[in-house]
Amino acid sequence: MDISMFLEPVPEKCFTTITRPGKNTFGETLTVYREEENFPDLEGYQLALIGIKEERGAVDNHGCADGADYIRKAFYQLFNHWDDIKIVDLGNIKTGQEISDTYYALNQVLTELLKLHVLPVLFGGSQDMTYSMYQVYEPTGKLINIATIDPLFDLGNDNEGLNSRSYLSHIILHQPNFLFNFTNIGYQSYYVDNESIDLMKQLLFDTYRLGSLKQNIELTEPLIRNANIVSIDMSAFRAADAPGVKNASPNGFNGEDACRMTRYAGLNFKLSSIGFFEYNPHYDINSRTANLIAEMIWYFIEGFSSRQDDLPTTESTDFKRYNVQIGEGEENVIFLCHKITGKWWIDMSFMHADDPRYERHHFIPCSKEDYEQALRNELPDKWWQFYQKLM
Repeated sequence: MDISMFLEPVPEKCFTTITRPGKNTFGETLTVYREEENFPDLEGYQLALIGIKEERGAVDNHGCADGADYIRKAFYQLFNHWDDIKIVDLGNIKTGQEISDTYYALNQVLTELLKLHVLPVLFGGSQDMTYSMYQVYEPTGKLINIATIDPLFDLGNDNEGLNSRSYLSHIILHQPNFLFNFTNIGYQSYYVDNESIDLMKQLLFDTYRLGSLKQNIELTEPLIRNANIVSIDMSAFRAADAPGVKNASPNGFNGEDACRMTRYAGLNFKLSSIGFFEYNPHYDINSRTANLIAEMIWYFIEGFSSRQDDLPTTESTDFKRYNVQIGEGEENVIFLCHKITGKWWIDMSFMHADDPRYERHHFIPCSKEDYEQALRNELPDKWWQFYQKLM
């Protein structure tokens, strides 16, 4: 399919004079879909940058449609350290006459990139675009996992239309449903009611409070490692580090946390799309937030440069195997640790499901802390949660 009809070239204003000394910035080394140039041939590319200029689904964040090119300009000034990674900037998704037209355009572009095994990196616009990211996987016939870095669950109210605060409900209710697991990273309890928390538990979704993760940001690695899609709401980061958000909060992850988590996303071998949403340049201070997002994308690429296929299978010999008995005659929990990367997994392959869609969900990313918890005769929550899902 010719996806150029759904994309606008990168405007020339993004190519500013670089003030930092040095060579090989992304602005100098990227393949870019520019005005008055032909659309790039995508053969052989691994990553594709795509801007979003749609805000009609944004809730109380007017102006986020203008963010994509600010992020792009900041990113172009960073230095490219990876000659072996082919990256293309495909410009911005054309904003349709109706918001449904924008959703369709994004869907068509992402579908083609998925076929070509090109990982899209989306930035700008509002987080309801996550729904389009999800829909792309429907024709694959596979169950997928979504992880969001977000202070809210974005469930919305009953019968609310699709927007940045209700997209998750639309994903849950979408038929056919192919969402296996949803993980929220960093929700802030004072913004979430008890009914929503109870609903997430009933749906067997993973939710992690900001405070529990701030103590040890490495705990986010296995959560992100389990995702096919990562969707980031920039309001998850504290206003001091990311003021360019209409709904910025004094609390949240800091800039260092942001970069570590996006590096984890880049390392995730099964991740096939990522998006950075809700940035509003009209509230930014000296492009602080645009620079943070640019650095997050930089760290994502750094992680991507080091990713390797460390996903376990029933036949794999690349893992050390640990069999931990919980209680007397109770459950045995099998842990796997990759011999090179040191990443941990829980082996649930004993759960033979008739539905082949569940097959790739038999190995659950976990941390060494989960293994140590099992050694203390405590069944990890992850084991029980996924046991219920696979029953």
